[in-house]
Amino acid sequence: MEQLIPGLPNDIARDCLYRVPFNYLSDASSVCKDWNQEIQQPEFLRLRKATGRSQAILVMAQACANPNPQQPTLPEFKLSLFHLKTSSWEELPLFPGLSKGLPRFCQVVGVGSDLVVMGGLDPCTWEVSNYVYIYNFVSATWRCGADMPGVKRSFFGCASDDRMVFVMGGHDHEKNALRSSMAYDVAKNKWIVLADMARERDECKAIFHRGKLRVIGGYRTEMQGQFERSAETFDPITSKWDQVEEDFLPANVSPKSCVAGHDGKLYMSSESHVAAWEDATWRPVSEIPADVGSVTAWQDKLLVTGYRDHRPMAHVLDLYSYFWTNLEMPEEYRGYVHSSCYFEI
Repeated sequence: MEQLIPGLPNDIARDCLYRVPFNYLSDASSVCKDWNQEIQQPEFLRLRKATGRSQAILVMAQACANPNPQQPTLPEFKLSLFHLKTSSWEELPLFPGLSKGLPRFCQVVGVGSDLVVMGGLDPCTWEVSNYVYIYNFVSATWRCGADMPGVKRSFFGCASDDRMVFVMGGHDHEKNALRSSMAYDVAKNKWIVLADMARERDECKAIFHRGKLRVIGGYRTEMQGQFERSAETFDPITSKWDQVEEDFLPANVSPKSCVAGHDGKLYMSSESHVAAWEDATWRPVSEIPADVGSVTAWQDKLLVTGYRDHRPMAHVLDLYSYFWTNLEMPEEYRGYVHSSCYFEI
């Protein structure tokens, strides 16, 4: 390989490339063949993180603001990006063809530099979508992934271990809750069928925690809307499920508020408190400043979006001090957040 930047040793030139903001990496890749090869290597992102040059962002499947509040309509959904260092917002262009916005209630997860969007309901026909869309933040391009196999499902649990995307439960087109589970290998563009869960779990929450996949809550077909308090844990190494944990959640708590913090703890939000899972019990750590709509974990913080007195609000909880700070949201980014994930690029 020739010198990446004429007149500079390649180690210094690489450090210059590590400093390029992620939204300009696709432009940098087009400068020359050597830069493209360097940036496209998986090692590039790892070293970018190791040298402290990576950028942290949150990606949200978010309802678009209604331009005319006097005439309520069903909102379209967009992809919103929140830059954590600068507290700035931007909208990510959607996959070509999604002229009416994202599928409603789709899931978004991160795998390396890929944003995976899957499932949901077609915003025009309300048909269940089994499509998979993948956006790469390095090349700034969309591609189609392999369709979700088997019965078309919606309202499933979804989580990633930064290599595979795991899909758990949900319900079919007749509202039958599902026990089935599967995994999507993003790099190989291949689906793998996994062992069934012990119980049907519609609208469950899937979380990766300490190397295992924990599936929390959900409800059975005959118990529509009455959420289980139990949880099940899947070990990706053995491909086996552990025994069901009964009474894992407190009563009257939605599993959607459960997240895994980067401090190794699980967190959940009730009507009044954020609680941490420690020594097999939920310990309240802070009062909730708003009615919770969504919770996203990153580094040593939680972002909670919701409502106070019917007004959209966003707050950040520091997981060391358990102190809340208010997050200002521009008017166009105050819509309901259905799904979200954290990236470090």
